[in-house]
Amino acid sequence: MARRLKFRRLPTVGFVVLLAALGLSACNDDEVGDVSLGLFTTKDIKIEILQDPEVPGVTCHISSIEANLQFSDPSDMSIACRQTGEITAEMLAAIDKSKSGNIVFRKSKSVFFKTLKIRRVLDQQSQSLMYIAYSTKETSGSYKHSLSTVPLWGTKAYGAFSTPAGS
Repeated sequence: MARRLKFRRLPTVGFVVLLAALGLSACNDDEVGDVSLGLFTTKDIKIEILQDPEVPGVTCHISSIEANLQFSDPSDMSIACRQTGEITAEMLAAIDKSKSGNIVFRKSKSVFFKTLKIRRVLDQQSQSLMYIAYSTKETSGSYKHSLSTVPLWGTKAYGAFSTPAGS
């Protein structure tokens, strides 16, 4: 005698909550791109835009993997920064000029203390702004990171400060 398989329905409330959670995970004003990694994965490449708060003539695009329905996102990321407006000597006067620079962006990537950070460092010798994206958690023996530079050549800030002694 053949048995009939009975399929249980997902409760309507649970289904609505699941859809809301997936929808809210994509609600980000800074997100300018969302690339699916395939039909059978919950991972997507998210592309976000960041305008430097102290040097608004610089715009960066950061791509990183987001894993929906998981506790932690992968650490891989990429950054590309370009001059998209005026950069002045006054803007550079207000930024941290130390070799470690300062953090201009941070985003939690895990409930387990992993963070994506973007740090701006001024290279006075080559007269460039460097933006480094990095993960604060070691993955497979490495801290994942990516670097982009914005040359000051052709801006009002070029040559506006002296190169440190001994450089």
